[in-house]
Amino acid sequence: MTTAPTLPDRTRIERRVPPLGGFNVTFLALEIRRVLRNRRTLVFTIVMPVVFLVLFALPNKDQPLGDTGYSYAAYVMISFAVYGAMLAATSGGGMVAVERAQGWSRQLRLTPLRPAAYITIKMLSAMFLGLIAVVAVFVAGLLMGITMPLQVWFLSGLVAWIGSMVFATLGLFVGYLVPSENVMQILGPLLAFLALFGGLFVPLEVLPQVLQDIAKFTPAYGVGAIARTPLLGNGFDWWALVNVLAWGIIFGLAAARMFRRDTKRV
Repeated sequence: MTTAPTLPDRTRIERRVPPLGGFNVTFLALEIRRVLRNRRTLVFTIVMPVVFLVLFALPNKDQPLGDTGYSYAAYVMISFAVYGAMLAATSGGGMVAVERAQGWSRQLRLTPLRPAAYITIKMLSAMFLGLIAVVAVFVAGLLMGITMPLQVWFLSGLVAWIGSMVFATLGLFVGYLVPSENVMQILGPLLAFLALFGGLFVPLEVLPQVLQDIAKFTPAYGVGAIARTPLLGNGFDWWALVNVLAWGIIFGLAAARMFRRDTKRV
């Protein structure tokens, strides 16, 4: 009596983890192209900060900013560059909610892609959108006649862009937390609130002292304070750096946790 051949045991399939947990330039380039195809998001995140800049800065273009030698419009321009970056990056990160609705995030968990690599790729693609917003605001400022030394343009723009990392992870976190149709309904007012009490829409000095103290713990405060430092020349605010790092870690860990929770049944 012959016995049937033994089939290989397929109950245990080891997935080989790719280098860097699945992070690669090709995947990042595809994500950036996908973000740029969303024209509604591009218009919303680029046009709104530019419109705010014109409304707030143009009437104060010739108003001096204390004894710095610069105009108040330059202060406003940097603040709205930060706002544009945070709005664009958060919107880019929030697009993950659409992937959840389509079931794409669960499909990714069938691959060896690590959560850290996935979050990093999403964050960088959202930051690319933030870079476009910063450039758009600065170009609008140039056309309005706002002048600053070259190093101030570069350093302030660089900080506004790098700081958008914090809000890219915020968008990812909210994108995994709420349904796709509600993402921007939540993020829009939330970002406006954070910008207001973080000193982006109005200087914190005009707010009551208790609100000034609370503002230093909000996510928008740190990025805005550091971005305006090259213009104001008032010394580096180390608390602002702690603020940026702390919120970046908090939102990053929260986004990674939500990614795992959203796909744990796969």
